[in-house]
Amino acid sequence: MAQTQLDKDKLLIRVRRIRGQVDAIERALESEADFKDRLQLMAACRGALSGLMAEAIEGHLRFHVLAPRQARNSLQAEAAEEVIGVVRSYLK
Repeated sequence: MAQTQLDKDKLLIRVRRIRGQVDAIERALESEADFKDRLQLMAACRGALSGLMAEAIEGHLRFHVLAPRQARNSLQAEAAEEVIGVVRSYLK
């Protein structure tokens, strides 16, 4: 359970950082900032959200699909690592 709480805390920190990025986008829109700057803020926020999704999926696979004590070289572990890699590359 401690690992799950640690993951939860990491995810909440990421969410708070994303909230800050969304607030920055809002301020940029209100102040009519340069288009390039607004677009860059939006892209950074999208990347952060994709990273959050990848982290959540990876955590779920590692702790709920795979047994935490399962051997790293099992076929199931290899398949999970492959899925994690695909998800991470897709969400980039």
